[in-house]
Amino acid sequence: MSDDDENPIGGDSGFDNAGGTYNDDDEFFDSADQGNVEDANGGAESLDVTGDYMNQDDGADPDVEILHAGEGLTNHGFSKSGAPQERITTRYLTKYERARVLGTRALQISMNAPVMVDLDGETDPLRIAQKELRERKIPIIIRRYLPDGSWEDWGIDELIVD
Repeated sequence: MSDDDENPIGGDSGFDNAGGTYNDDDEFFDSADQGNVEDANGGAESLDVTGDYMNQDDGADPDVEILHAGEGLTNHGFSKSGAPQERITTRYLTKYERARVLGTRALQISMNAPVMVDLDGETDPLRIAQKELRERKIPIIIRRYLPDGSWEDWGIDELIVD
């Protein structure tokens, strides 16, 4: 292989980087923009301490929320005003709810939460959570938010898990 065949830049057909930098003589900021450099770094669109944008809409509710049993919640649907209403969502546990419930419960078990089933020598928190779900003994309530702003609370023991 000769020195002529070897091109460290990447070839003849692509980008030619042998000409120096692009527009060395041009200024990056106008005179009006130079005073606003601090606004770009610390202005309204900057990140807060948690890493979220400060102007983000915090009022947006998630579609599903995991609640712990025994927090004074009833197992009915509620409107925005708090008035009870008939349930309209399905009795089936969705695959997304199942994944979130199992993950949440496995994390609780790994942090030494009390186990609600017989262990039979099982030590894996996820397997224990799956066994609790099969026996419907997970102490978690699923809150399903509806498009009109109301919600429904479902206990694991009320849902069809299979």
